[in-house]
Amino acid sequence: MITISVYKDADGKMVGFHSMGHAGFAESGHDIVCAAVSALIINTVNSIETFTSDTFELKEDEGMIDFRIISKPGNDSTLLLNSLFLGLNGIREDYGKQYIKFV
Repeated sequence: MITISVYKDADGKMVGFHSMGHAGFAESGHDIVCAAVSALIINTVNSIETFTSDTFELKEDEGMIDFRIISKPGNDSTLLLNSLFLGLNGIREDYGKQYIKFV
């Protein structure tokens, strides 16, 4: 199961996330849920880096990504993070809640 937690600032605005684990939908290399989640997460991080001036911390390890905006998040970063979670929720609804858990 992929476990995802959201980081919010004092105003309740999303500023990052922690993603850990593997979906277990299929064998490694054939797991479309893991691939979809990874693609959304990596694209979001790359988009925030490329298209915004926000600064962030990123930690990666096997099956784990920890991303947190450390500057005041701009509207573009907020939109990209909201878009990420829209996509993640869509995957969760389409493939089953047993593969992605929000904590």
